[in-house]
Amino acid sequence: MPVTKLMRRILETARNEEASDIHLVAGLPPVFRVQGELVLADITPLSRQDTASMVHDLLNAEQRQAFERDWQLSYSFYDEALGRFRVSIYYHAGNPEMSIRAIVPHIKTRQELRLPEVLETLTRNPSGLILVTGPTGSGKTTTLNYMIDLINSDRRCKIITIEDPVEYVHQRKKAVIVQQELYTDVKSFSAALIHVLRQDPNVICVGEMRDYETTATALMAAETGHLVLATCHTPSASQTVERIVSVFPPYQQPQAIVQLANSLRGIIAQRLVPTTGPSTRLLAVEVLVANAAVRHCIRENELHQLPNMIQTGKQDGMQSIDDCLLQMYHAGEITADTAISNSNDPADLRSRITAR
Repeated sequence: MPVTKLMRRILETARNEEASDIHLVAGLPPVFRVQGELVLADITPLSRQDTASMVHDLLNAEQRQAFERDWQLSYSFYDEALGRFRVSIYYHAGNPEMSIRAIVPHIKTRQELRLPEVLETLTRNPSGLILVTGPTGSGKTTTLNYMIDLINSDRRCKIITIEDPVEYVHQRKKAVIVQQELYTDVKSFSAALIHVLRQDPNVICVGEMRDYETTATALMAAETGHLVLATCHTPSASQTVERIVSVFPPYQQPQAIVQLANSLRGIIAQRLVPTTGPSTRLLAVEVLVANAAVRHCIRENELHQLPNMIQTGKQDGMQSIDDCLLQMYHAGEITADTAISNSNDPADLRSRITAR
């Protein structure tokens, strides 16, 4: 898609500074997020007309209609020189503004991403549900795309993704990959997921399990022989299980608990934390693997026991976020304050740090 000179200058600066996000807000210069910190560009602040014009120039006629109807829009675009970007457009005080995510052009290795080795084992499952959770901007999509690439490199199968929007475009290796974008190829996650099941997939990737219909269909697909990968906006593995169950009405929750106990393969809960060195962030990860003890815990609705299951399941590749943070602290990668502020149990982690 052609971009204006001002937009090209902004996008080029983002690439040169290795910014993850760009915020174009009226009254401010372009704002870049670099290693988690917001940095203002050294140019004249944007006017309301500037942001409105940039939004208008980036949209085609159909996208403009969708934005005027819904007052918000997410999509991706590709520039040959600058790569792929994800755009989120919204209204602020009645004027269009936008946030832009700069998509990394290649998939990093597991070691570069600092993902646990158990992910390789989890993705070899022929069926079941694998969830990647964490707050916005914690790298969930990156982890999801790493797993898709792992499967694509490992086995002959059909992978269908439903994304909002498509960020990384996968090239065929061993698998057949169909990537569908919300509002471009499909109208909703839930409706698309139902139709995907009729397209003979082996692996289904759902950008986000955000409502009852999507969650129910994903659980059904995971139970009926498909490997389902999805994300959730939950901070820990145990809260993810609680969130999924709570999506269902009370009379359906017992059935949902059984379905989840049968289909769950693992949960990766992650967050990016600032390091002690130059402005960088590292991934802290919690891993829940659905072994027999975890399945029993879910089936009996004893979800408060899941943190204990993680502590006692290290031989299966499990780790708590607090153990991960403690390791990073002892390695000198993060400060004690950073470890404690990102902990699920700050008081306990503080005592473990001071006890040494």
